[in-house]
Amino acid sequence: MSNNNTNLDRKSPDTGCRKRKIKYSSSPRNQAGKRKEEYGISQSNRDYNRSRNQRSNRNKNLNEDRNGEEERFGKRESNKFSRNLCEKNENQAAYFKRKDGRDEYEKNSYNQSENASECDRYLSRNDSEFHTRQSDVVCVQKEPVDLLTSRTGGAYLPPAKLRMMQAQITDKSSAAYQRIAWEALRKSIHGHINKVNSGNIAIIVRELLKENIVRGRGLLCRSTIEAQAASPAFTHVYAALVAVINSKFPIIGDLLLRRLVIQFRRGLKRDDKTICISAATFVAHLVNQRVAHEIVALEILTLLVESPTDDSVEIAIAFLKECGMKLIEVSKKGMDAMFEIVRHILNEGQLDKRVQYMTEVIFQVRKDKFRGHEAVMKELDLVEEQDQFTHLITLDDAKDSEDILNVFKFDAEYEANEDKYSSLRKEILDEGSSNSESGSGSEEESESEESRDDAIIDKTETNLMALRKTIYLMIRSSLDFEVCAHRLMRMKLKPGEETKLCYMFLDCCAQQRTYEKFYGLLAQRFCQMNKIFIPPFQQIFRDTYDTIHRLDIIKLRNVAKFFAHLLFTDAISWEVLSFIHLNEKETTSSSRIFIKILFLELSECMGLNKLNGRMKDPAPVMDTNNDGLEYTG
Repeated sequence: MSNNNTNLDRKSPDTGCRKRKIKYSSSPRNQAGKRKEEYGISQSNRDYNRSRNQRSNRNKNLNEDRNGEEERFGKRESNKFSRNLCEKNENQAAYFKRKDGRDEYEKNSYNQSENASECDRYLSRNDSEFHTRQSDVVCVQKEPVDLLTSRTGGAYLPPAKLRMMQAQITDKSSAAYQRIAWEALRKSIHGHINKVNSGNIAIIVRELLKENIVRGRGLLCRSTIEAQAASPAFTHVYAALVAVINSKFPIIGDLLLRRLVIQFRRGLKRDDKTICISAATFVAHLVNQRVAHEIVALEILTLLVESPTDDSVEIAIAFLKECGMKLIEVSKKGMDAMFEIVRHILNEGQLDKRVQYMTEVIFQVRKDKFRGHEAVMKELDLVEEQDQFTHLITLDDAKDSEDILNVFKFDAEYEANEDKYSSLRKEILDEGSSNSESGSGSEEESESEESRDDAIIDKTETNLMALRKTIYLMIRSSLDFEVCAHRLMRMKLKPGEETKLCYMFLDCCAQQRTYEKFYGLLAQRFCQMNKIFIPPFQQIFRDTYDTIHRLDIIKLRNVAKFFAHLLFTDAISWEVLSFIHLNEKETTSSSRIFIKILFLELSECMGLNKLNGRMKDPAPVMDTNNDGLEYTG
């Protein structure tokens, strides 16, 4: 081998692989490079072998651990070793969290002395026993929650459950019993209001009167207003319902009218056209039903047109369509002035085109005499004018809506108030005591059923309306009072219908433009033919004097002359004048006018001397010349 060039053909001591031949020069630089290269190759081989040996040792240890686990737990469980290790840590943390919660509950529990030993017993167990044997844990019951006061408005309870809860309470004066009764009253009123229509209104009124609507008048008004706002097409039905209830309980009609006026003013202030139209429509139908006075309607119209806008004029037109017929009937001059203002607004041309078309339509409706916009439908005219109570409430008077009546309030005199309403309800609905007692035989039960069938009362007043119609046609078709009396006496009147006949005489007389002597002579003939008609006329005199302020001047004059004729002819007793007390406190302007016209008519018929002598007579008696004449024709 030469000194200059050396062929290296050697095997690696580590790998045993043959290296490629490298030629190096014999210079010092080449020899240093050769040593450096040889050192780097050997170092890299050693690092590679070390890392490979470490990997092999690690895999060997893992295999040994896996084999050991398979021997201890089985092959299937060995695959879950790593997952169970994590779950063990999580379960341990959750266990300590539950333990802290149980310690906190132990401090706040009501029966700490009784539950302390049990908590110590199951807290001392390990985690697996705590999860597997949960039956040993004492379940502490929560404090019972009042379902009616758990949240605002109360939770929903079925009616059967309410009755069951109410039956379990023995003390009827307690707050719990009153709250359950209040919830039952609220559900009943809301259900009846949602079911009312023109066909079943008589049935719904009867069902509502069975409930204590005096106590729940706030609920009744709120449900009625909400139902009307949801169904504006049935406004006339809700107004008829309110009219019937108002004739029995005027306080309910007053509360409803005040709430509607307040709602209208609030909607007008907020520029809420929907609320304004809804409230104004309801007020218009109440005016039609004679529940609200026409002054309220005129004030609403004046407020809407005094500063006209598109929305205010639209509301005024909708209001006029609903109650225009009634307002023209009772206040024609006021309506003429209102239409002139609307015409002036239309001529200014500042309204939107759509509102201008609506204004032109209302003038056409007025020209057609509001045909198609009838004030009161025939099937909904359920209350006589003399029985209805009209409320005179202005826009400024309605201030307190009494919203406190919508929520439950404890009543210290609950039982006494319920008894009062129960007696009042029986008087209104003519409810008698049951004819059969408990434990009676089948014969007594059958007799009581027969008696109840015979005592059926027509609450729809269909028979009464037919009777009044028959009497009116006979009166209008008779030539003189004698023929009319003859035809009317041939009618077979049922017991109690004599009073209806007497009222019909007075109503027909009051409706005339001037007093007609025909009606006075007719009433005189009936009183002289049969004494059974005298007490009804005397009672009608007292009732008319009490409500004389409801009549206008024409009706007042006709009624005064009617009773003056009966007194002059001694058809009724002069003792009815003892009902009149001439003093400032017990008389009104209407009653004083009535007394004036009555005595003026008596002085013209009798003369002042005879009238003075009759008034000074200590014991006035009736002229008995024609008493006892029973009609047999």
